[in-house]
Amino acid sequence: MMTDKVRINTFDAHGNNESYLARQAEYESNVRSYPRKLPLAIAKAEGVWITDVEGNQYLDCLAGAGTLALGHNHPDVIDSIQSVITCGLPLHTLDLTTPLKDRFSAYLLSLLPGQGKAYCLQFCGPSGADAVEAALKLAKKHTGRSGVISFSGGYHGMTHGALAVTGNLSPKAAINGLMPEVQFMPYPHLYRCPLGIGGEAGVEAHSDYFENLINDVESGVRKPAAVILEAVQGEGGVNPAPAAWLQRIRKVTAEHGIVLILDEVQAGFARTGKFFAFEHAGIEPDIIVMSKAVGGGLPLAVLGIRKHFDAWEPGHHTGTFRGNQLAMATGLATLQHLTEQRIAEKVAAQGEWLKDRLRELQARYPVIGHVRGLGMMIGIEIVKPQAEPDRLGCHPADGELAALLQKKCFEAGLILERGGRHGSVLRLLPSLLISTQELAIVLDKLEQALLAAGQQPV
Repeated sequence: MMTDKVRINTFDAHGNNESYLARQAEYESNVRSYPRKLPLAIAKAEGVWITDVEGNQYLDCLAGAGTLALGHNHPDVIDSIQSVITCGLPLHTLDLTTPLKDRFSAYLLSLLPGQGKAYCLQFCGPSGADAVEAALKLAKKHTGRSGVISFSGGYHGMTHGALAVTGNLSPKAAINGLMPEVQFMPYPHLYRCPLGIGGEAGVEAHSDYFENLINDVESGVRKPAAVILEAVQGEGGVNPAPAAWLQRIRKVTAEHGIVLILDEVQAGFARTGKFFAFEHAGIEPDIIVMSKAVGGGLPLAVLGIRKHFDAWEPGHHTGTFRGNQLAMATGLATLQHLTEQRIAEKVAAQGEWLKDRLRELQARYPVIGHVRGLGMMIGIEIVKPQAEPDRLGCHPADGELAALLQKKCFEAGLILERGGRHGSVLRLLPSLLISTQELAIVLDKLEQALLAAGQQPV
């Protein structure tokens, strides 16, 4: 019996954004989130630009939450997909190897510390949360211990163990029986020091607090299997870790045989101006969690594991889609472009330029309380400048105004996300190939949004 093949053509789109969103609400669970903040139906995209079904264009500073390092539909990525489709390679291989997987593995390993000589790879399920779960299990298996130390403001995923080590309390509401023996500690904050100290003294106090917790026989916290953290917190409000603090954590964990897990899912792969965010501190983790950009826009998650810690036995952690050949092709194309075109250097310079321009905007608009971040991972904290500041001079966060600014940005043709406490931080995560001219458009649209939200320059 002949059946009609499914044909996809973006130009077959009928209706407007509202009609598509109404059907999405009918078809999908209440769990959907982005359409509530960014109410559009996407027809096509290229580079940093998205076009909706009504023909409206938007500059995309979300990029799949940092997944699309090369932007939408980069020619190298499209070519790699077409090559796999036409060469006869299977799309799905479990953990069986192929010449493509062999090339991808060798290239990815070469980018890890010491060109990967001390590391091996573990291909996990397709999301970063899957890789976090594997990393936590492996740390427990290797050490024989069960505890994990994580940090306030951290985000590691929504699966059971990953959620347990995530700081945000909202998704934990009414979810009982999360992974036990997780100890949270304060993460240094460039703007809102949780210890109320600030500056270098605050960083030193955080470092001393961590070391004392591990060494103190009366701390009440058993020696953990692992410490997990982000070198730049993304969802937590684009908060870079001080290098001195990361270095002390690496020193203490190494001395005590605690597995140090660096979650580079969002900050990795040239996003911060270094290939990995932990490189800013000159440290080497025991396990590196990689996803998002590592698959070049397609689902892939990989661990980089120091060989000494590879305590797995065959089949003790599996995943059906760990052999995604298309993602390895797009991932290889992305990694090659990032390295051969020296994109990290470009991103580092652009990040400094952008922060300087944003600070000029901050001088005119007092609701911008703080500008921070590295490379193309930038946070803009929105505050209530008329309210009483705390003893460090920081005004209260204004999540309501940040939400209004996100809305006004969208109406001006700029897509961005919020994060941090109370959703008060506007986050910029564009393609790493964004031009300086396009960044100038971002700045212009952001100022349009400030004015549309009723903010007047001083």
